[in-house]
Amino acid sequence: MSTRSASERPSIRQVAEIAGVSHMTVSRVLNGHTNIKESTRDKVLVAVDELGYRPNIAARALATQKTLRIGAIVETEAEFGPASALRAIHRAARQRGYSVSSIALDEDDSTDAGHAFEQLAGLGIDALCLVTPRSASVAALRAISPDMPVLVVKPEREAELLRVCVDQQLGVTMAVDHLAALGHRDILHVSGPMDWLDARARERAFRARTRSWGMPERPIVAGDWSADFGYDFAVGLQRLPDYTAIFAANDQVALGLVHGLHDRGIRVPEDLSIVGFDDAPFSRHSIPPLTTVRQPFDALGAAVVDVLLAAIEGRPIPQRTKIPPELVVRLSTAKARQAP
Repeated sequence: MSTRSASERPSIRQVAEIAGVSHMTVSRVLNGHTNIKESTRDKVLVAVDELGYRPNIAARALATQKTLRIGAIVETEAEFGPASALRAIHRAARQRGYSVSSIALDEDDSTDAGHAFEQLAGLGIDALCLVTPRSASVAALRAISPDMPVLVVKPEREAELLRVCVDQQLGVTMAVDHLAALGHRDILHVSGPMDWLDARARERAFRARTRSWGMPERPIVAGDWSADFGYDFAVGLQRLPDYTAIFAANDQVALGLVHGLHDRGIRVPEDLSIVGFDDAPFSRHSIPPLTTVRQPFDALGAAVVDVLLAAIEGRPIPQRTKIPPELVVRLSTAKARQAP
């Protein structure tokens, strides 16, 4: 199959013709303008994909004096949540004619957020995004005060930096309310590491919601996001606990819990109900399939890029920056067991 020559590459006017809109509307969609109907945006993006249209990045960069590149710092690419958010940001940026350069801060790496920003700035970036960070990384960026738009994917309000997030409080509230509706009145939370802002937000939301239900306040079990931690905790139980459900930090921890409880002879969900967080692809294939809170990473990535492009171009910042999650009910939760 032959490829198009440069002169045969599809034009923005061809995209407009296929989508049934003006070429200015196509331009606004590709530039991330927010005052576009979703149906119109979808028609344009379908036409872009159908024709294989790619904006002339070099000409656009020269005309706007921008690099058309976003820098992204992610705490780790090993965990499902941060990796999924980063992939979604890449996809959304490509649709709008931008590229993304990213650096992962692994725990065994001496690179911190400040050094990572210096590396990205050396590549030439128009804006910076910090994805699902630890508290130290946010503090490092505040200290630097980069001279460009900076966005943090974090649950708490942020006075100095732009912010987009999945609504962690709503997700936890839905999980606790689901368990409460099944009759559970004693729930344990196995959290993520407390220096991660998402883990801290989930822990606070859990305490607030269980308190509103009049449930006992149990000490939080602080984990490390891993299935191994969940497994080790579960197999370490000496007997069937008094609590009747566990809300896990993420699906990996939940999967480890289910495995460990099985090895201890504790049934899920008959003896203990388990709820995870993320809706990772494997969660629907665990035994039993996992009830979890789905984070809409594609919507998160689109919102991140929309906010950053608005800031880069001096347009009003979109206000819808807290993305609602969804509770996915499967077979790892059931009515609370009766007291003996």
